[in-house]
Amino acid sequence: MDISWEEFGWERLGDGVGRRRLPGWDATAALVAGEDALLLYDTGATLREGAELRAQAQALFGRRVTHIALSHPHFDHVLGTAAFSGAQVYGAVGIERVMTSEQMRYDSVAQGVPERDAAEAADLLVLPHHAVSGEWTLDLGGRQVLLANVGPGHSGHDLVVLVPASGGSPEIVLCGDLVEESGEPQAGPDAVTPRWPAALDRVLSLGGPAALYVPGHGAVVDASFVRAQRDQLAVRFGVS
Repeated sequence: MDISWEEFGWERLGDGVGRRRLPGWDATAALVAGEDALLLYDTGATLREGAELRAQAQALFGRRVTHIALSHPHFDHVLGTAAFSGAQVYGAVGIERVMTSEQMRYDSVAQGVPERDAAEAADLLVLPHHAVSGEWTLDLGGRQVLLANVGPGHSGHDLVVLVPASGGSPEIVLCGDLVEESGEPQAGPDAVTPRWPAALDRVLSLGGPAALYVPGHGAVVDASFVRAQRDQLAVRFGVS
């Protein structure tokens, strides 16, 4: 699967795996390709971003996105989902209770999304079809990936994706906003701060010391960065 990720503004992470840092909020979207299916991790902040990701996935692999995993219920990671007609959507169990059109519209406008774009995306909000309560293995054809509900932490519903090592590529963990590299991790009103360090312990146990860890915002990091951020959060929130 040797393709020109950079031509489309993407960063190649491994064989058939890449990610893009979206403009505006620097949120990560990632693609994982199997022989039969194509998984997208997060869909952007607007339908326009979702449509752009859809077109780029089609250009990169010559086929449509078939599966979507949503890292957590914040607007900059989920509001592009309606652009992917027919895709099966996965989220941490209970995420549908907090993904309301009203809240998504309010949050996105408050963060600078034009009101018309926010209203359009919120009106077409797609809730996950599949709830992940523990771990869920997806077979993409010649490649299996693991969806793991490791939260709560950054939010009440944090879902990560483990892409096993393949073709000389290391294991890759798509972390969502449980890990942030471009700034201090953000703890909003829905963060469950006492359990965030434990969520990162779980992330580290999934990926191991040699994995690549892909934050929800910022550059790809290694296990030592995640461990240091875990310890910083423990001090910040007063947990061991």
